[in-house]
Amino acid sequence: MMKIIDANSKNIFLKQLKSRNENNNLNAEKVVLKIIEDVRKNGDEALKKYTHEFDKVMLDCYEVSKDEIEEAFIRIDKAIIDSMKKSLANISTYHKKHLRETVRYKVEGKDIILGQIIRPIERVGIYVPGGKASYPSTVFMNAIPAKIAGVKEVIMITPPNKDGSVDDKVLVAAKLAGVDKIFKIGGAQGIAALAYGTETIPNVDKITGPGNIYVAIAKKMVSGVVGIDMIAGPSEVLIIADEYANERYIAADLISQAEHDELAAAVLLTDSIKLANNVKKELEIQVNTLSRREIIKKSLENSGALIVLDSIRDCVEAANTIAPEHVEILTTNPFELYKGIKSAGAIFLGEYSPEPVGDYFAGPNHTLPTSQTARFSSPLGVDDFIKKSSLIYYGKEAFMECRDDIIKLAEIEGLTGHANAIRIRKGDEQ
Repeated sequence: MMKIIDANSKNIFLKQLKSRNENNNLNAEKVVLKIIEDVRKNGDEALKKYTHEFDKVMLDCYEVSKDEIEEAFIRIDKAIIDSMKKSLANISTYHKKHLRETVRYKVEGKDIILGQIIRPIERVGIYVPGGKASYPSTVFMNAIPAKIAGVKEVIMITPPNKDGSVDDKVLVAAKLAGVDKIFKIGGAQGIAALAYGTETIPNVDKITGPGNIYVAIAKKMVSGVVGIDMIAGPSEVLIIADEYANERYIAADLISQAEHDELAAAVLLTDSIKLANNVKKELEIQVNTLSRREIIKKSLENSGALIVLDSIRDCVEAANTIAPEHVEILTTNPFELYKGIKSAGAIFLGEYSPEPVGDYFAGPNHTLPTSQTARFSSPLGVDDFIKKSSLIYYGKEAFMECRDDIIKLAEIEGLTGHANAIRIRKGDEQ
């Protein structure tokens, strides 16, 4: 089910891992482009057509009513609501610490004022996957930092069930997180609706949230018309473990990521062949006890590996090459070892900090860069929901002091109009 790889075969596997989501998407792109153009031209009429085609339901109204939300609160187990509220509190506390403030300062001894103005984005759309599964945690991770940043209006879209409903847990999470409007629409058509607006759904300034390949391609296509958070690829976890690590915990953590889908990557890096063999045996025991075992088996077989290297240092270097979404460090010195990790979406330290703690409860955002984009990208956060404007003021004396330098810099670029805007204030007639 899961292969053990030595150092000599490591690079071959890493190449395969990198290319696992580089399949030919030309057909999907053609489909998405057609949907976007249709929604842009025909609005709600196109949404109705695609909702019937893809979600197998005919809707007369896309917006979730207050009554539907209130009924969801009545039906849902109160213990679940209590757990949600604890999660919400942790996520809120964490993201509040990252709030930025407008900065303005006077240059010492000069009549110059500079600064940076921080403002929230006006209206944001968040995409929450639906259909086969329910993801209230996705609601929290997108809506909470948006609201903390001060976004005036958060619009949520999610695919409807075949009976036209939305999962109770998702509706409750949206209400708790402060989502302003919820619409029963998914797929590329939902992304197009958020980007361009329809008779029913308002256009937004930025779209965040994960989805399938069609959603990802749609986000990419409307990027520039609106802002987007990232193009999410298949999920991934990488575990660095030494000979003292618990094989049962490692196997469970690899499985927890593999159950996302067949392309999810679950990788162990270790310097112990004994540990690798023990994890392999444990995987075979645990997988067969779980409901999504067929997905897990395919994921572990296609994109999983137990890689045995010469040293833990080599494991850290391999981790930096992979630049994974999640890194778990299960070694005797995780607080030292993590300092060597240069690129990762999130780092989990010790055997009692498995990846699901971050997914649901700890507070840091679980919307993370995948497919090596951690080399240049960061987790979703408050910064994704703000915009910045520079502030510049020069008094006359400060301007006159630097005018000749600005003229020279403009002229070496051949921009005589720029130079003239300075020179005319200098008093030289052109």
